[in-house]
Amino acid sequence: MSNLSFVPQSETSAWQTYLAQVDRVVPYLGPLSRWADTLRRPKRCLIVDIPIELDDGTVSHFEGYRVQHNLSRGPGKGGVRYHPDVTLDEVMALSAWMTVKNAAVALPYGGAKGGVRVDPKKLSRRELEKLTRRYTSEIGLVIGPDKDIPAPDVNTNGQIMAWMMDTYSMNVGATVTGVVTGKPLTLGGSLGRVKATGRGVFVVGRETLRRLGTDLNGVRVAVQGFGNVGSAAAEMFAGNGAKIVAVQDHTGTVYAPDGLDIANLMGELRAHGGIGNFAGGERIADEAFWDVETDVLIPAALESQLTAERARRVRTKVVLEGANGPTTPEADLILGERGITVVPDVIANAGGVTVSYFEWVQDFSSFFWTEDEINLRLDKILAGAFRQIWETAEHHRIPLRTAAFVVACTRVLQAREERGLYP
Repeated sequence: MSNLSFVPQSETSAWQTYLAQVDRVVPYLGPLSRWADTLRRPKRCLIVDIPIELDDGTVSHFEGYRVQHNLSRGPGKGGVRYHPDVTLDEVMALSAWMTVKNAAVALPYGGAKGGVRVDPKKLSRRELEKLTRRYTSEIGLVIGPDKDIPAPDVNTNGQIMAWMMDTYSMNVGATVTGVVTGKPLTLGGSLGRVKATGRGVFVVGRETLRRLGTDLNGVRVAVQGFGNVGSAAAEMFAGNGAKIVAVQDHTGTVYAPDGLDIANLMGELRAHGGIGNFAGGERIADEAFWDVETDVLIPAALESQLTAERARRVRTKVVLEGANGPTTPEADLILGERGITVVPDVIANAGGVTVSYFEWVQDFSSFFWTEDEINLRLDKILAGAFRQIWETAEHHRIPLRTAAFVVACTRVLQAREERGLYP
């Protein structure tokens, strides 16, 4: 349990999930374990009030956060999400997972995350812009291209990043494209960024199957969440011979044992904002999604979707985490006992932050790469990082999640030890 006064003591909270993961890695840190509490305490938590005037003339207040978990290895890096259920606890956990993710892939960043408690679907475009600009102004004290670089996350996109970049630039008196990533191409964005997370899920999934001796052709895949990450991953798996047998999003679940037509499914998503009524598959109950027999299960929605109860039921060989924190600690143990390989989020969905890193580098140099160059670099970095994590897991005979934490936390705590304490 956390002894921090400002987080809930619920064992099911996202922060407690993260702490449980840290506890499992400490025995493998050797002399660096004396610094382990560095991982259990965020460096900085900023809570801001965001008042905006709505279109009807009333004033409404929203709660915003920016958490910087650890900056030992470089500036903070992590997304901003707009969701009515965002909490400080959740943003703290997400920032900590970004610390681990950035270190696991050896990117020169620390971990950070931001969020606003709001349902963006209830705001007009004008209200959404006001909210974004005020939020950016309020957290402007702690962000910057060499301090902390936000990016898109749940319910945020390139337009939100454009408003954030413009607001920060207006406040400092110069155009600073590198303050955020995930921007439109016209404002210093990078080719390949939109589908980078989903592409990374595919690359890591491909490498996992190769090491398990499984041919990608004909592999059965189920995807929970058909947003940016899930849809891009599904497209790449299908394009490389896999069968997408089930897809679930907020509108429902569709199933086809011989594989769904992903091109038509994407058309349904664009036309109707969801896939629940897709005619090219059988509509099944949402809970039945977890009973579909697959080779690869990709939870790519929100946290804590793969619970202990569902972990006992799933029929799959590999859980490939497209979302952040989709598997609860208890479910993790159950899947391990059942011999199911769990590929953790901190490597499986690291494609997005990797291409964000490419965008940041391109903005600093004002020299931009082709999409082929970006995809090749992404593939090389993720495959190399996964190889080290797999070999660490084999060496210690530990799960891939613990191995990813061993690799990442060793890097973070080595940086902490070598820097020393100031003053």
